[in-house]
Amino acid sequence: MKKLAILTLFLIGINVTAQTELTHEVYFETDEFLVPDTEHSRLLMFLSEIEALDIQKISIYGFTDDRGSDSYNLVLSQERANAIKTIFSNNEFDESIITNVDGKGKILVKLIKEADLNKIRGLNRKVEIIVQPYNPPRELVQPEKKDITESLNDKNLKAGDKILLENILFKTGYSVLLPESKKTLEDMAKIMVEREDIYFTIQGHVCCTQNSRDALDRKTKQRNLSLARAKYIYDYLAKKGVDKRRMKYVGMRRKFPLGGEPKFDRRVEILITYVGETN
Repeated sequence: MKKLAILTLFLIGINVTAQTELTHEVYFETDEFLVPDTEHSRLLMFLSEIEALDIQKISIYGFTDDRGSDSYNLVLSQERANAIKTIFSNNEFDESIITNVDGKGKILVKLIKEADLNKIRGLNRKVEIIVQPYNPPRELVQPEKKDITESLNDKNLKAGDKILLENILFKTGYSVLLPESKKTLEDMAKIMVEREDIYFTIQGHVCCTQNSRDALDRKTKQRNLSLARAKYIYDYLAKKGVDKRRMKYVGMRRKFPLGGEPKFDRRVEILITYVGETN
């Protein structure tokens, strides 16, 4: 690990090519495809830099050093590429834009000084990530959204109804709201305080994970991001005066993706469980 830490001094976290392509490299220990902690932290920083971009495609290429057989190195380089793809998925990046995940095998070493050999081999045990954003970014059509106040004030609400909080969206990998979502949550809290007849469950959702798994919460490093998002809303409503006995919260993992833009799957929904009589 000490050698790997020294190597990071030679790294550039994000490289920009012709202002349209961003690259990042992740480095590995000998014969390993598990991402070292230091490299994992660097990769998460890179993901934070690109998550707001309108990305056209992502390519992931794995490599090994020159030691070992060709067949062994092809397998190892593919495992390294797959490990990086999994991290992208766990952190709510849409797999459909990851167009290449390939193991390229060994990188041959040219004749160099013996003293530099270990350093060069260390730099060859890597995965290269190439991110190509749309340039210029696309003009995305925003779906028409319902007014949350109208939905919650509907006198015909009944148990089993589900309300999608379309304007409450979360930062990728976190249970923190995007700034533009806070006003909607404030409006929702005011209505829920007044409508004491409504009992409900807050359902949290995530984007882009494999096999309907939950995503990783980057703050806690726990795989319970959908639950954390639901609890964020629960805690906020409780703080604003909504009776906790009227509320529950659950994490739905990625069981019910909406399709379309990934950011709309980073959401919460309200399931009405009981509506009492009003005078």
